[in-house]
Amino acid sequence: MPNDILISPSILSADFAALGQAVRDIDSAGADMIHVDVMDGHYVPNITIGPAVVKALRPHSAKTFDVHLMITPADPMIGAFVDAGSDIITVHPDAGPHLHRTLQSIKAHGIKAGVALNPATSPRVLDHVMDSLDMILVMSVNPGFGGQSFIPSQLAKIAELRAMIDATGRDIILEVDGGVNPQTAQDCIKAGANALVAGSAVFKGAGTYSENIAALRGSQT
Repeated sequence: MPNDILISPSILSADFAALGQAVRDIDSAGADMIHVDVMDGHYVPNITIGPAVVKALRPHSAKTFDVHLMITPADPMIGAFVDAGSDIITVHPDAGPHLHRTLQSIKAHGIKAGVALNPATSPRVLDHVMDSLDMILVMSVNPGFGGQSFIPSQLAKIAELRAMIDATGRDIILEVDGGVNPQTAQDCIKAGANALVAGSAVFKGAGTYSENIAALRGSQT
């Protein structure tokens, strides 16, 4: 069913001068999660927001805050983003020396932990941490900027990760971020994704936010 697909609009594509209103709007439009892209200008070539902004946005929605840390090192900032109100924190395998330790640190705060895989990163990096994961995020663009085009080679990775998740018997969210629109969403869902991050397709596409979110859900056939 289309409603089984979680939609997590990325506020990276929202009006930064009115982020609180944007969060309220996508919440009421039917978003399942609020995707927060945190960039440090070091791990990726852009700078976005920090924990103070996440904390300021937290009162605007009770929905899950899906916080993607594109920063290195990630470990020193985990506590601050937890305190700011994150519900899921996703890190990159190369954002610190010990991925397992980083995931355990996130879980120790009582929230969910995820790992994001860049286009050239193999799923095999997750072989020995699957039992620590609540989410796997497939980057279908190179991280750092919104509005990029979907990289088709990532569909095979999504399918591989779906098989890995199913083999564990665990309820791990398989999310895709980058170039997701009603057309590419269909391919991602068929490959096994059950969560979609969309920025431009929600905030800049034709129609209202609710129509744009419904179009992403309706991509499932």
